[in-house]
Amino acid sequence: MIFADFLRNRRREQLSASDLAALEDSVWDVQKTRARQLIAHARQPIRMSTYLMEGFICRYMDDRNGLRQLVAVHVPGDFVDLHGYPLGRLDHDVATLGACKIALVPHERLDRLLVERPNLTKLLWFSTLLDAAMHREWIFRLGRLDAVARVAHFFCEIEAKLRAVGLSDGQHFAFPLTQADLGEACGMTSVHINRMLRELRERNLMQVQRNRVTISDLSALRRLSDYDPSYLFIEG
Repeated sequence: MIFADFLRNRRREQLSASDLAALEDSVWDVQKTRARQLIAHARQPIRMSTYLMEGFICRYMDDRNGLRQLVAVHVPGDFVDLHGYPLGRLDHDVATLGACKIALVPHERLDRLLVERPNLTKLLWFSTLLDAAMHREWIFRLGRLDAVARVAHFFCEIEAKLRAVGLSDGQHFAFPLTQADLGEACGMTSVHINRMLRELRERNLMQVQRNRVTISDLSALRRLSDYDPSYLFIEG
């Protein structure tokens, strides 16, 4: 089932078998993408929404000098640009971070779902509200936490989201982002990120090695970053 991760461990209306079938039938195509592939352009008309099945995707904005700021990192189970459906375009770019598998849902098919399937309407609306909650948390992280806490907070969020879809056991998960990517997410240079990762490793909290994260003490990592996962609305 394409949308298994989207439906797992999230507060939602109970969906009927016909609702689930309608959601699956809304998919126009499933594609595999390469790493670092741009899949949606800022300010361009958007006629499909992208659902992430495998891999990591980011949303980002460039400053006047072409320097990138990540504004979201998506994991499997996320509708990456669902908010582009009512807006008709995006105010940011969307790109893969590693090789990905995505499902594309045309907006005209979403039109039918919203008219015919009220439970699906609430579920899709919930997804966009969840995006907004994560954006507020990112603002808090960048505005109020010190450098090492920002990095710790970022990894706490990624771990929680991956665990909700069975891709983390609370200690280990795959992680294709580079130190440059982390810097763009946390508002730091790559050199500063390197120092913060070393500090987290020396505190015996976590380490990143060969595209894989190992968390030694998740509770301590959460305390360090003042992390509260309630904004993710994950059940279980």
